[in-house]
Amino acid sequence: MGQSGLAAALFHSLADETRLRIVARPARGEARVADLTTQLGLAQSTVSKHLACLRDCGLIDYRAEGRQSFYSLIRPELMDLLGSAEHLLAATSHAVTLCPAHGTQPVGGARNLAAELDHDLAHLGERSTDHVEGGAVS
Repeated sequence: MGQSGLAAALFHSLADETRLRIVARPARGEARVADLTTQLGLAQSTVSKHLACLRDCGLIDYRAEGRQSFYSLIRPELMDLLGSAEHLLAATSHAVTLCPAHGTQPVGGARNLAAELDHDLAHLGERSTDHVEGGAVS
């Protein structure tokens, strides 16, 4: 697969609002599936499906402790990418809409996502001295 195909696959994995909301939580520190289901108001099976997608893309991983799994962001540069997307949305007055092939409704939750990403980016900046290249942000 060429570079543009790989980029398309990465962006496709991030094209779901639920996955973006899930990514925001482990960016602030480890999270269990139970934490995510409570915070997002989603079924455990839904959260697990999205976590599997994000793991398959190499963006998050987990560590097992007893019967629990603790998920963390292993590619903190993803938050830089999402921060850049928020700057682009701000520059376009949040008027970005979905491709007509998929509908023409505005992307929902852009302001809430922007607030979450601002918080996460600030938090990552505070913790950047703890980051080990290629390691987890914990």
